[in-house]
Amino acid sequence: MTPAVRIGRRSLLAILATSIVGGIAFTWPLFAAQDSTAVAHANDAPWLFALVVPLLLAVVLAQFTDGGMDAKAVALLGVLAAVVSAMRPLGGGAAGLEPIWVILVLGGRALGPGFGFSLGAVSLFASALMTGGVGPWLPFQMLGAAWVGLGAGLLPRASGKRELLLLSAYGALAAFAYGLLLNLWFWPFSAGLPSAIAFEAGAPLSQNLLAWIHFTIVTSLGYDIPRAVLTVVLIMLAGSTILTALRRASRRANFGAVPTFEGAAL
Repeated sequence: MTPAVRIGRRSLLAILATSIVGGIAFTWPLFAAQDSTAVAHANDAPWLFALVVPLLLAVVLAQFTDGGMDAKAVALLGVLAAVVSAMRPLGGGAAGLEPIWVILVLGGRALGPGFGFSLGAVSLFASALMTGGVGPWLPFQMLGAAWVGLGAGLLPRASGKRELLLLSAYGALAAFAYGLLLNLWFWPFSAGLPSAIAFEAGAPLSQNLLAWIHFTIVTSLGYDIPRAVLTVVLIMLAGSTILTALRRASRRANFGAVPTFEGAAL
């Protein structure tokens, strides 16, 4: 089955560039020396790394100009992004109950890694506009969701119950990884923390790494576990139906088909 979004050369380069910048944006606190410029401008970091947003949009634009996304894929992307935007307020982030991850995982799986990456970035951006959740955290959320969708599309082949188990395991892992990763953008700026979970500029990597993990256990594990459990339950209950519907839509859309025209008989 043809993926909804083909990853061409320019799209691949844009995804790699965005991921490298995003990786630096997330992990600089673990590697920056105490006297480095990054630490000196630590308070500016969230805003500086908001540059990730234009890079993410450049990925989508590159997929357009690379011929990797046709009008039908754009329409499907809009529909699924609207579904995610409508579902996000239902959970409200309360206790980590966020059903949107099911759509991101299944959308990336059924429609390919390029579509999953675009869906994660676009849907989180659209839902933030709808809920008033725009802030320095948004680029990190968009990139984290884009990676979740991309990873779902790169999973190995499987079918039937084995595929559901594979997607459930990936969904649970992604839910924990997302929470762990998103903590990094604000953890260095959290004041008044006990030394065991506080960021210390210029400290050895092992010290800050342990502090970050302890910080996650203390502050966000209560959100990450319900998010993972809900994702697994919804995939096991509705994953087969949603995958079938998305794949049927993909087959009927016939992404990437080149129309041919025959001359009219005179």
